[in-house]
Amino acid sequence: MPSKEPPRRRVPGPARSRNAAGGSGRPRPAARAEDRRPRRPAAAGKRRGGSAQPIRLGSPRPRLRLISLCLTLVMLAFVVRLLQVQAVDAGTYSAKAEKNRYLEYTIAAERGEITDRGGIALATSVDAHDITADPKLFTPEDSKAPDAPQQAAALLAPILDKDEAELAKKLSTPKSRYTVLARRQTPQVWKQIKDLKSVFAEKAAEDKANGGPGANVLAGVLQEPTTKRVYPNGDLAAGILGFVNAEGKGGGGLEAQLNKELQGEDGKIRYAQAGGRPVPTAGSTEIPAVAGTDVELTIDRDIQWAAQRAIADQVEKSKADRGYVVVQNTKTGEVLAMANAPGYDPNDLAQSNSAALGNAALQDVYEPGSTSKVMSMAAVLEEGAATPGTHVTVPNRLHRGDRLFRDDIDHPTWYLTLNGVLAKSSNIGTILATGQLGKTQAEANKVLYSYLRKFGIGSTTGLDYPGESPGIIAKPQDWSTSQQYTIPFGQGLSLNAMQAASVYQAIANGGVRIEPTLVRGTKDADGRYTASEAPGRTRVVSEKTAKTLAKMLESVVDDEEGTGAKAHIQGYRVAGKTGTANRVDPVRGVYKGYTASFAGFAPADDPQITVYCAIQNPTKGSYFGGQICGPIYKKVMEFALKTLQTPPSGSDPARLPVSFKPGE
Repeated sequence: MPSKEPPRRRVPGPARSRNAAGGSGRPRPAARAEDRRPRRPAAAGKRRGGSAQPIRLGSPRPRLRLISLCLTLVMLAFVVRLLQVQAVDAGTYSAKAEKNRYLEYTIAAERGEITDRGGIALATSVDAHDITADPKLFTPEDSKAPDAPQQAAALLAPILDKDEAELAKKLSTPKSRYTVLARRQTPQVWKQIKDLKSVFAEKAAEDKANGGPGANVLAGVLQEPTTKRVYPNGDLAAGILGFVNAEGKGGGGLEAQLNKELQGEDGKIRYAQAGGRPVPTAGSTEIPAVAGTDVELTIDRDIQWAAQRAIADQVEKSKADRGYVVVQNTKTGEVLAMANAPGYDPNDLAQSNSAALGNAALQDVYEPGSTSKVMSMAAVLEEGAATPGTHVTVPNRLHRGDRLFRDDIDHPTWYLTLNGVLAKSSNIGTILATGQLGKTQAEANKVLYSYLRKFGIGSTTGLDYPGESPGIIAKPQDWSTSQQYTIPFGQGLSLNAMQAASVYQAIANGGVRIEPTLVRGTKDADGRYTASEAPGRTRVVSEKTAKTLAKMLESVVDDEEGTGAKAHIQGYRVAGKTGTANRVDPVRGVYKGYTASFAGFAPADDPQITVYCAIQNPTKGSYFGGQICGPIYKKVMEFALKTLQTPPSGSDPARLPVSFKPGE
């Protein structure tokens, strides 16, 4: 259709091609040289009242310079940063990279075994696992799950028996690359976790293959091999052994005392990791652990069991607070048993009574009562103040100082020998006998004190056991009016069960006290056995005095007037002494209840074994030492004699006279 617009007027100028002007497209003649000058653009319009003006384009150079400057500054920043990373701070960043890439953990040394004298394990170690984690692998970026710590904690809490919130908190610290979730878990626990990890790893791989994120909330859960302390015999000898705490260090008993020797030297291993897994080709370094020293005790497991069972049964039967039994080799001072009741199971400290932790036989101090009279008699005999046959007239009451003293039972005037004073355990007779140790009471006190100290009262036993008490004995010049007369029969001084046993060991050993020992020897990681050093020895009384005392102590058990008839053992001559003391209430600090005890040795003609037992605050049945501790002594002594295959006595008891007739 023809255009209705009027024809356009031709503008004079150089010829243009039809293509440019919309013509036929035939080529036009080339422009002349002078026509090649830049031409101003055609005016877009006219100013009002004037001729048309051309539009000028701005120069691009300023913009190009600005862009160039910006690019230069950006490149300069990159160069500066690159120089800082690769040159100035290269070591720091390299160390950070190494830290993030490499993991280092401790290889726990295997803790040494504790065995009895026959090599039977009392404390040993088994394989275990510390469950650890890399918190960085629980971040949303690494785990592909926004709440990975919470999910993992919910899965692990029932397996590890830990609080879920506590586990989640440990897993939510991405700045750390290492945290311990639970220590010393059994192989079964780690197997459960490992199986769970495998399930989640398979699900993550399948999800990723299907285009999903491939979330794995357990990828950062790891383990470190370690060991766990176990006590195969449960509560047997727990008071001696002690326990190992959550950090793998001794928390009490010999485990604490010998911790340095037992724990050995830990090793270290360092390896490269990626995604929580070791990189085999990156190499690793390892310093091997050195196993701890094995410790062989003087304890005999079977005798320990017999002692522990006997004292536990009687404590329960008497409804007592506690009790202890000590068995000692009279010739060597070795402790064959040291039992406490109630005890505890070091395998399960969470269920144990905190009051039962420790070793009461070494840590409890109490007034011994009449078992202490043997030290008074030793002083009297050694000083030549009297003989076993010396006559001692014992009234019903004795006035000394500001007090009126009596015996355990009311009686008419007794006419006893010194041997009879010990056999019938007369307090009044003991006061009268020890009064002969000096011209004055003050002198007698000093002499008696010197013998008490030589028997070990007021000093630790030499075992160096944690928490051991030295007992309590004041200097003679500080003895009160009543103490001057109560200390000779065992009130007004305090000791522990091991010290009491050591007194009778000294008499049984011919008057030589040997420091008790619990450790027989050690065996290092290379299998070299080292015997313990010989214990210290102290001559307390002469051999003659010791043998005389042994005969006098036989009267306590063998004579029908003696207080220790329940300790008699068929076929063996038995020396012993009963004790019944007023007990100081540790809470109120006043006398309340009693301490019942029995001490002695056998065979009296060739002493091999010393046994001491004591029960604190019996509240049901008898509270006399001869009645409730005499049977314990008999059970334990009989068992020990048979276990050690000690032959029966080959002679009859001396049967020293107990009393005399007035006027003889």
